[in-house]
Amino acid sequence: MRQAEFDGKGSQIRWTETAGAEPARVYVHGLGAASTVYNAHIAARPELAGRRTLFVDLPGHGISDRPADFGYTLEDHADALAAVLDAGRVTGAEFVAHSMGGAVAIVLAHRRPDLVARLVLAEANLDPYPPAVAGSSGIASYEEDDYVENGGHARVLDKVGASWAATMRLADPRALHRTATGLARGTKPTMRHMLRDLTADRVYLQGELSGELPGREGLEAAGVRVVTVPDAGHNIMFDNPDAFVAEVAGRA
Repeated sequence: MRQAEFDGKGSQIRWTETAGAEPARVYVHGLGAASTVYNAHIAARPELAGRRTLFVDLPGHGISDRPADFGYTLEDHADALAAVLDAGRVTGAEFVAHSMGGAVAIVLAHRRPDLVARLVLAEANLDPYPPAVAGSSGIASYEEDDYVENGGHARVLDKVGASWAATMRLADPRALHRTATGLARGTKPTMRHMLRDLTADRVYLQGELSGELPGREGLEAAGVRVVTVPDAGHNIMFDNPDAFVAEVAGRA
């Protein structure tokens, strides 16, 4: 396990890392998740062997610190992710990023293009106020104090199901709420516009069971490879790991 300060006040963002060849491959989880839980089985596949691999837990999640005075906006998370790469002396990395983590990776690529050579985005949030089919948990519908102190967190844990709740319980409720609120608010320009303007290699994976990706044609016109993954919903890495690995490996 490694760590880097991310807020100027001593708080640490942490990641686990396996040695291998450059360029590094960086896995970034979604809201209320943890990178190793969602991606260790993917990174262990022989098709992806031999690369330096980082599993990053964003602030407020997993093994990373959760300062109460941190903003947890998408930009804040992107800056914390940049601290990981700077501390690890990583440039030109490949990011495999899911849902909210995909939005963070897009913001990072927009702000620090030197750090990102390729994006593989699994149902990343591209627009403000994401619909339920894009992995929304309902967290942002609460006021912060209602979510943290008046039972909102417990109600959401009951709603999201056992698997997601298992990692959501590892996250700080206040960090979760601020992250969800920032995700709903989005960015200016939007994550979609940032993605369209990037020059890095970009792949967007949409689970077939999640329905058609809105604005697909515009993304493809901008050079984004959009792939509909059969027999998969929002958690593509669990629903169809073979297809997911093939896209990460670039062999599909």
